[in-house]
Order: sequence, then C-alpha cells, then structure tokens
Amino acid sequence: MFFSKYSASGNDFIITHLFKHNVIPYSKLAQKICNRHEGIGADGLIVLKPHDSYDYEWEFYNQDGSVASMCGNGSRAAGAYAVSMNLTDKNHRFLSGAGVINIRVDNNMVESELGIANIIDKNILEANSSWWLIDTGVPHLVTFGDDIFELDSSVMSELRHKYNANVNVAKIECKYISIRTFERGVEGETLACGTGMAAMFYRLLLEGCAMNMQAFKPASKELVYLREDNKSLFLKGEVRKVCDFSYEI
Repeated sequence: MFFSKYSASGNDFIITHLFKHNVIPYSKLAQKICNRHEGIGADGLIVLKPHDSYDYEWEFYNQDGSVASMCGNGSRAAGAYAVSMNLTDKNHRFLSGAGVINIRVDNNMVESELGIANIIDKNILEANSSWWLIDTGVPHLVTFGDDIFELDSSVMSELRHKYNANVNVAKIECKYISIRTFERGVEGETLACGTGMAAMFYRLLLEGCAMNMQAFKPASKELVYLREDNKSLFLKGEVRKVCDFSYEI
C-alpha cells in the first residue's frame, strides 16, 4: 500500500485513501506502521474512504490500534492530504465518527471546524486543581495555572486512566497559551493535540481568560489558533507533508 506522512502542528499522521469502500479493520496495521522503533512512526493512521453524501469519510486509528471518533490535528492533515491528492476541493467536508467536519485549506494553513463542545463535568478536583471534563469529539480533562503546568507525566497518566480521557494542562502566557497533552491511544505526551487545545480554549473562553482568536503553543512550539463562531469551535494551523512511501502489509 502507498501512504503519505503529514505533520499538523507537531502531530504526525500516516494517511492513505481507498477508491472502494470496505469494512477491513486496520488496527493491526496501525500498531505496526505507527511504531516509532520498528515501523514508520506516527501518532495515528488515517484511512480515507469514498462516501455518497460527503467528499469522503475517514477511519482514525491511534498509535496503539484503538479507534478514535475524532482528532483535530488529524482532520487538518486529512484535509491537506485530500486536496493534494485531488480528491476534493480546498473547502470541503468529510464524515468522522464524531460527525461532519468542515475543512478549509489555504496553502499550508488548514482550518477544521470541530463543532460544538460538550461540558460533561466541571466540578472535578484532582492534583490540587480544578478540572473540567469536556467532549470535543473525544473527552478531555483540562485545567490551567502557573504551577499545574509542571505536573508530572505519571500523574497525567493516572488521570487519563481514571477518567478514560486525554489530559491537558495549560499556562496563560503573554502572547499565547502554553499547553501539554497526555493522549490515550498513544499513552504518552504528544507534541500537539487539536481537540485538547479546543477543549482548553472552550473552558478559558467561558471563564473570560482567552480571546476569540486565541494562539496556543503546544510542545511542538508551532502556534495553533482557536476561535468560536455561533458556538462552533475552529482550529487552524500549519500542515506540512513529510514524505510518501510504500509499505508491505
């Protein structure tokens, strides 16, 4: 099979597309190809499939082979890939497990409309801090503060398993918001997480701590921008193609 590797603000994904729809699971392939020591290495595998009503639909697999309904940076990488492969137009929409995702591609900048965030719980007390559990296609625990940003990764791992959610900690800086994310499916901290930044942005916006075109700086150091319009969240940032390759399965 032929694949491309893309990086979306530090999140890296392996992407391919099919011309015919099938129901073959790609979990084992994701585990092999995303392995950073014995495979190509990536945070996830994306398979684009044809759809009668939308430009395409996707299947998203985490590094460990588990299926995720949504991935913010993955949606931007998929959109850039689809346009580069002439599968669709620069402005298009596709079907994810979390619903319809609108994409806008402007050269190397790609914006994804993630939809409406859902607050599950905003009264969680852990690690001496107040956490909100917010669903932005996948569940995220989010908190912010000056000290919490130094939270040990092992504590984030414990919270990830306790709440079955990604864990995000942020610190409000002068020109941007710094953020760390521990992701389930990868079982470690990643360089960026789009839905995590969206969940954090939503909480900060509601609490009056963020602007409605807010810059975020994840571990990759690549700025990502969040905005809200008519209750829908938009994620924008740079996407770059890393390489094309073939892989024997």
